[in-house]
Amino acid sequence: MEHHDVRKEEIINACKTLYDKYNFKDITMKLISEQTTFSRPSLYNYFETKEEIFLALFAKEYDKWKIEVDEIREKNDTLSKDEFARLLANTLKDKERLLKLLSMNMYDLEENSRIERLIEFKESYKNAVHTVRLCLDKFFGMTQEESTEFIYSFFPFMYGIYPYTVVTKKQKEAMEKAGIKYHYYSIYELAYMGIKKLLK
Repeated sequence: MEHHDVRKEEIINACKTLYDKYNFKDITMKLISEQTTFSRPSLYNYFETKEEIFLALFAKEYDKWKIEVDEIREKNDTLSKDEFARLLANTLKDKERLLKLLSMNMYDLEENSRIERLIEFKESYKNAVHTVRLCLDKFFGMTQEESTEFIYSFFPFMYGIYPYTVVTKKQKEAMEKAGIKYHYYSIYELAYMGIKKLLK
């Protein structure tokens, strides 16, 4: 089992390395296998599709973010809404990979994965949501309904952070020619503004 996990980790890390350079559509199972120490047919012993590999990477990114959100709750006794918004936004400022994954087409990603792989991903998502809920309860005494409203606004909001803050040269040129006066915010700035408004 340990060997199996090591192999899976190697595949996920290969995918991570490629995703930091290329777009999802440009990454193939062949390309991923070339970044590992074993052949492409061997990949299918662990993941049936590249979407499953991306879901595993996605889960790891959620898990890393959850740890930072947990630290907010553990290291602070009280926080104002502004302080919490700043701290939560700060956890996202260097999570470009997570935000890029969030901006993907989740329907296709999940549809092309086996149910057991999807469950593994959903467990990481559930843990991230629960951690945010714990913060809302501790710092603001939110009811279940209030925290649900925040969660159902905040997580969809996160899907849009990457495309609004990481803009390509081509996109900039198109916006300029279309006459769009676009204000460029950093990940932290946009996240802070959004969280602050959701907490009002």
